[in-house]
Amino acid sequence: MLDHLGQTKRTHSCGQLRRENVGQTVTLMGWVNSYRDHGSVLFLHLRDRDGITQIVFNEEINAELLARAQAARSEYVLAVTGKLILRDEKNFNPNMSTGEVEVLAEELKILNDSQTPPFEIDNCKAAEDLRLKYRYLDLRRPEIQRNFKLRHDLALATRRVLDAQGFYEIETPILTKSTPEGARDYLVPSRTFPGKFFALPQSPQLFKQLLMISGFERYFQIARCFRDEDLRADRQPEFTQIDVEMSFVQPDDVFNAIEPLIVEFFKVAGVEPPATPFPRMPYSEAMNRFGSDKPDLRFGLEFVDLSEQFAGGAFPVFADAVKKGGAVKGIVVPGAANWSRKQFDDIIEHAKRHGAGGLAYIQVLEGENKSALTKTLGAEGINAVVATAGAKVGDAILMIGGKWDVVCNALGQVRLEIGRREKLINEDEYRLLWVVDFPMFEYHEDDKRWYAMHHPFTSPLEEDLGKLESDPGAVRAKAYDLVFNGNELGGGSIRIHRSDVQAKIFKALGLSEEEAREKFGFFLDALSYGTPPHGGIALGLDRTVMLFAKAKSLRDVIAFPKVASCSDLMTDSPSAVAPEQLAELKIKTLA
Repeated sequence: MLDHLGQTKRTHSCGQLRRENVGQTVTLMGWVNSYRDHGSVLFLHLRDRDGITQIVFNEEINAELLARAQAARSEYVLAVTGKLILRDEKNFNPNMSTGEVEVLAEELKILNDSQTPPFEIDNCKAAEDLRLKYRYLDLRRPEIQRNFKLRHDLALATRRVLDAQGFYEIETPILTKSTPEGARDYLVPSRTFPGKFFALPQSPQLFKQLLMISGFERYFQIARCFRDEDLRADRQPEFTQIDVEMSFVQPDDVFNAIEPLIVEFFKVAGVEPPATPFPRMPYSEAMNRFGSDKPDLRFGLEFVDLSEQFAGGAFPVFADAVKKGGAVKGIVVPGAANWSRKQFDDIIEHAKRHGAGGLAYIQVLEGENKSALTKTLGAEGINAVVATAGAKVGDAILMIGGKWDVVCNALGQVRLEIGRREKLINEDEYRLLWVVDFPMFEYHEDDKRWYAMHHPFTSPLEEDLGKLESDPGAVRAKAYDLVFNGNELGGGSIRIHRSDVQAKIFKALGLSEEEAREKFGFFLDALSYGTPPHGGIALGLDRTVMLFAKAKSLRDVIAFPKVASCSDLMTDSPSAVAPEQLAELKIKTLA
């Protein structure tokens, strides 16, 4: 029979009691985490959000109480009252914050029983799909609860730091207008306007700019955002970002506002904070040195440009790439000269999976170098490449040639894979970097047109405005990303605040004046009413928590996440709805 809570009051949490509390009569409430039944003595670990305390039921003290406690099983909810005593020193448990003390039980209330859980809460080894089906149980795991404590603390730090800098927290709409921002919108049908739809916001982008036009000057929001895109470990269809916008600023002003927030995050997470200002690197340099616009600086393997060594040379694949305006780049891998053939073949396949036509390599050995390129370059040509690359005996040089962007991306992925395989990455190191001066546009071959690399409201550099029509690919943007250990922590830009410049950007993107009015008319109108220069940034809160918690996936830091198919295993959604609901919305399905 279950007990009622009645007048019983909890005095302490299960992670709170220490040596200085010995002798006190305490009441704890929580879940049965584990138990050890020795017949005449029962040791029970009671767990709540704050930790675990050991409870002792002793037959010599109260046989009836022991018998009631022996009926309890894992995940039963109990209230226990008793005296806190010091454990024998030989029984101290250094793995528990309460490991020097235990409660000698005097009263017990079984507040609720539990079915046998589908997996163990403590030391859980269950598959993720099963854990997500029973997410309310999965969330009881101490390691997951620690993640959410960190998430809470980072959110509080955000409000504290930005408030001190004069920012207002302002909410923006969830039901808004569908606008092209790079990913598919989630659409919401309108009952009162049949055939028309709201969209869930991919970001508060237009609204935060409107708040600058409204004169609020400094805005932030911990905002919910929605994107209908394919999922992966660090992507979810609904996510949270720390959204920030400021008036009368240049990039340095945004950096100076955000860096103290990141430093505070480090302090909250118990990690030595980084020095400020954070280093900065132009996009072109990041790509040429690391093959990524979010380079992981925790290890080396920087690129070496070998284009001159192969230009007009005897190896036609590389020579032709250089002739067509491409590049040949390589990385020197210390100690890789002694790799097996399979190790080289695996890396070649990895490069091909990321767009490379192939990968050539040179093994730098004592006496002579070994490479399939020797047949075309000769020993002298190989030696010249080795000298240019700065390779030493025992090293291997891995090389890819082709279009510049393909070479950078493929070799960048090879660099990361080798960093993982060779354990070159110090997981306890934290490296931050601002990547700046991104290209304004990127060209898509499939439909032969330019797209905004960030979004169409990003301001170009003033010195590049003249290239908008003649050479769009050379136009740089006042855009910037904050990179943390090879992950994009956030991104932003200085925005366009002049209607004439915005019109030029829309023209470069192939949007007619009519299309621009249809999609962004309300925003273009707002720009004509004295818009101040402004800019901002959005930081991914989920990803920030994931990185500081060293979690494997965003799903470990989001309370009720979706799986890769974008479904919710716990609620079994998305699901069909009643025909009456569809009829009310004037919607027919094809299925």
